Amino acid sequence: MALPIRLQKALIRYGRSFSFVGLVFATLFFTASVTPSLLPRPLLFQSLLSGLAIAVGYGIGVGVLAIYRFLEIPVPPDRQQRVLKSVTVAVVAGVFVYFLWKMTYWQNSLRELMDLEPLQSVYPITTAWLAVLFGAMLVAAARTFSLACRIVHHKLRRYLPRRIAFGLSVTLVGLVIFFIGNGVIAKGLLTAADSFFLQADELIDEDVATPSDPLICGSDASLVDWDSIGRRGKDFIVGGPTKAALAEFWETEVEQPVRVYVGMRSADTKREQARLALEELQRVGGFDRSVLVIATPTGTGWLDPGGVDSLEYLHRGDTAIVSMQYSYLPSWITILVDPERSIESARYLFDEVYSYWKTLPRDARPKLYLHGLSLGALGSEVSAAWYTILEDPFHGAVWSGPPFPSRQWRVVTDSRNSDSPAWLPKFRDGAIVRFTAQKNTLDGGQPWGPMRNVYIQYASDPMVFFSPDLVYRHPEWLVGERGPDVSAHLSWYPVVTFLKVAFDLPMAISVPPGHGHNYSPANYIDAWVAVTAPPDWTPEISTRLADVVQPGVP
Repeated sequence: MALPIRLQKALIRYGRSFSFVGLVFATLFFTASVTPSLLPRPLLFQSLLSGLAIAVGYGIGVGVLAIYRFLEIPVPPDRQQRVLKSVTVAVVAGVFVYFLWKMTYWQNSLRELMDLEPLQSVYPITTAWLAVLFGAMLVAAARTFSLACRIVHHKLRRYLPRRIAFGLSVTLVGLVIFFIGNGVIAKGLLTAADSFFLQADELIDEDVATPSDPLICGSDASLVDWDSIGRRGKDFIVGGPTKAALAEFWETEVEQPVRVYVGMRSADTKREQARLALEELQRVGGFDRSVLVIATPTGTGWLDPGGVDSLEYLHRGDTAIVSMQYSYLPSWITILVDPERSIESARYLFDEVYSYWKTLPRDARPKLYLHGLSLGALGSEVSAAWYTILEDPFHGAVWSGPPFPSRQWRVVTDSRNSDSPAWLPKFRDGAIVRFTAQKNTLDGGQPWGPMRNVYIQYASDPMVFFSPDLVYRHPEWLVGERGPDVSAHLSWYPVVTFLKVAFDLPMAISVPPGHGHNYSPANYIDAWVAVTAPPDWTPEISTRLADVVQPGVP
């Protein structure tokens, strides 16, 4: 069915209104967006990313042209312009076709590094059409903003000078959009997400019954109400290795590990949560064990079984782990909305447990360690104030996947030895802090100091290596030797690389264990061995244990 003549003419006028320079930038940004990032991308994510890249590229192109005109740089004659446009179109079209042709190869080269099956095709043509459609919608929205600014500017010109009217019109329209977007849309989406994940947290697995053992957190004798713990807390309490499983592994006498978990609904405030956790830990005999771990969970309240189960196996159940929930949202959302939640929660819990722990006789108290994954690592690493460490230091920590805002991690990484890469730093002589990845690098030949801290991080983890300055700065993790699962075809492009790694964040755990933000039990075993020095440990035990401890499902 043919379109009406007036509509056809309107569409033609609209198409001609686009900036040639803007379209060139948009195409180049699209081509850069289909190159490899840290993680493989499905078609829909790639299309959305590329569409956003198109819109951003178009806007930058229009901005560059506006600056060119503002500077009143002489314009080439029409004939030269036509030649330049023809050459530009030919070159850009060639780049566009080449990058589309390479898309499947690039994605498969990355999938191979992560032990994923290769794809027959990533459907580059479909991706391009969807990206153009999404990009056009974003550009139309931006042009609507520009139109609104012009309308307001026209009204203000009756009363104000031209430049003041222009600046004020952009400010007014921008503020209206900001308040609507931030106060209505963003707040509504956050409220909806919080409500959704709250309901998910309240789900009760029919197979997870209230513990009958009075010495288990959440039982009828417990100070913590079972229904207040939440889904992730219940999984943690009942999901660890049983005494029978530990005995079978060691073929000797073992103990039942102690696990304490306090949910957000278990008490009214974080301080009260922490106090309740301490009281429950005392009730179940947590301070009578040899190893005590203060664990800060991820945003959803999840503790990786690979990280906690491995510790309990290594110490034959003579352990106690205490944790408390501070959010319902996934870490990648919480870290963008309110990363201070994990820091505040970790400090309250550490202060309560540590304040009691340091009153115990040194020769009759457990060794104290910290642990956290993702947003839990961000909070855990700064939960102990420096004067606390000087007064009566804890014994060490295992932190995995420290997200990019992590303060202590950033200081150590930036101060690393010059001969070490950013994705696997070496800090001084390694006496206090060491890093490891897929391959165990914790045995550096140097002796440990009195406190042993280990960071586990993968070079392909976007939660670790995303950074706002990717917009304009070449990242250090792409300098020199690359991580074992980072594509050789990954290049830095201003703005585009920032967008690509940002789009990797929601997919950080969508890859197999040992890549991205999905940490392998084997690496936790190496870290806990280095930090806690379990008795009677041998490398064969680690190998055997790696087959027993399974990766968790967040």
